Amino acid sequence: MDRVCVVTGASRGIGAAVAEAMARKGYLTVFCYDQHQESAEKLVRKLEAEGFRAVAFHCDVGSEEDIIGLISYAENLGALEVVVNNAGISESGMLQDITPAQWHHVFSINARGTALVCREAAKGMIARKSGRIINISSMWGVRGASCESVYSASKAAVIGFTLSLAKELGPSGITVNCIAPGVIDTDMNKGYSHEEMDELIRETPLGRIGLPEDIAHAACFLAEASFVTGQVLTVDGGFTL
Repeated sequence: MDRVCVVTGASRGIGAAVAEAMARKGYLTVFCYDQHQESAEKLVRKLEAEGFRAVAFHCDVGSEEDIIGLISYAENLGALEVVVNNAGISESGMLQDITPAQWHHVFSINARGTALVCREAAKGMIARKSGRIINISSMWGVRGASCESVYSASKAAVIGFTLSLAKELGPSGITVNCIAPGVIDTDMNKGYSHEEMDELIRETPLGRIGLPEDIAHAACFLAEASFVTGQVLTVDGGFTL
């Protein structure tokens, strides 16, 4: 039976790097995308040409129906062993300027979507008494960020959820961990000016911005670690020290 891995938000950035790394580790990897179908399918074609196994699948993690369909699809491919909840969105601005609709949308993707994917994936994992769940939070969920209160709160919720679920699913042989990336070279940081990026680099002890591949390495470690659960792995070059 094929070993299956699902990565949400896998059409670009961190998600694409994680999904590609998992495919190269031998998993039949499901690249989940919402808006960027062409990018996801291009990555799948690249991996297939190299002899690895991957498929692209549309899923809006804000939709419970889509999530149920995603996990059902993955389980039909083989044994769903690894789930990486990477899909996420951000809203910046002073708290008084964030609308209730914006607040709801961020939490529906970052927190609720993560929880629903875990709920559906856990069903098969519990039956098999094994599985790896990896949730992607943010260093801002660890320490908070000015003018990003909604995003920080949603990512802090992912951390709290991860710790709770690790206790809940541990007796079933399932590990649940969280990665909290620092400043990573992705589209999410396009709003920063060159001066702001330079300042972030100066504040990072390792003296550079992280790469999506840095997060992929951490995800691969957690996917194989059988005695690590309930942990928040901050991959930020030392920024939060």
